Amino acid sequence: MTDRSVFWDDLSEDLKDPEFVREFVLESIRIKTVDSIINALDDARAESQLSKAQLARAVAIEPATVRRLLSAKGNPTLRTVSELAAAVGLRLTLEPLPEPGREALVDALVAGKVDDLAGLESAVEQFDHAAH
Repeated sequence: MTDRSVFWDDLSEDLKDPEFVREFVLESIRIKTVDSIINALDDARAESQLSKAQLARAVAIEPATVRRLLSAKGNPTLRTVSELAAAVGLRLTLEPLPEPGREALVDALVAGKVDDLAGLESAVEQFDHAAH
């Protein structure tokens, strides 16, 4: 048995609770989305040859705030991320969750239950790869 299947086997009992299902799916997506956005923002900062302090000055925030944000120690607001993105020539956009798997993620959130554990596992795994 692989570590991943042990993880999902252990999780299967918890996924019978609708609130747990919703929190698990949302947290999985939230972590991967924020990580992807912050990594892209830091890559763009580096490509623009801006220091973190220069980026902070460009949007009139404290350099420590940018350092925390780019080191995954912060919890950025949408406003801050959009301002920092603009300073490196980017904008934030929304896109559909990746297929396959979108339906499994949406169904788990809306219904609060998981009818197909393997489908949810695959959807979370696909989302992880799509976010990179």
